[in-house]
Amino acid sequence: MYRIEKILHSAAARTNYIAMAAVFAMMAITVVDVVLRFLRMSIPGTYDIVGLLGAVVISFSLAYTSVEKGHIAVEFLVQKLSEKARSVIDAVTGLCSTLFFAMASWRLAVYAFDFYRGGEVSMTIKMPVYPFVLGTSLGCALLTMVLAVAFGRTAREALKK
Repeated sequence: MYRIEKILHSAAARTNYIAMAAVFAMMAITVVDVVLRFLRMSIPGTYDIVGLLGAVVISFSLAYTSVEKGHIAVEFLVQKLSEKARSVIDAVTGLCSTLFFAMASWRLAVYAFDFYRGGEVSMTIKMPVYPFVLGTSLGCALLTMVLAVAFGRTAREALKK
């Protein structure tokens, strides 16, 4: 199990680098577009590009954020419970999260193929949308694997207690 975790953590870190590059690209495009507007020019499709890159940022940073436990958690009620009850709640939450993101990944992949078949493109620059939706599906799939491994670890701990 440790080897799978290590591979998933490495993959999550790599996709996070892609997300960081997308944030940088969003910033650079926005800055250049604002500067060009002072010169009475602009970059066509800036809104489209920044929106599509936003999907990359969010979906490719999900798994790494989960690995680093960077998500917001409201624990003030759970902290008052016994250790066994907390473990059970963590396991149930992990299972529900795993199932949710597995379904999201699957439906996003179906959605991407629908966009591909339909020839869906962005409004301004007519860029195909399906690669970005498929990327979102892949980001959710990686998160699903990270959550499944974490669920396995949490479930084992809950059963031990």
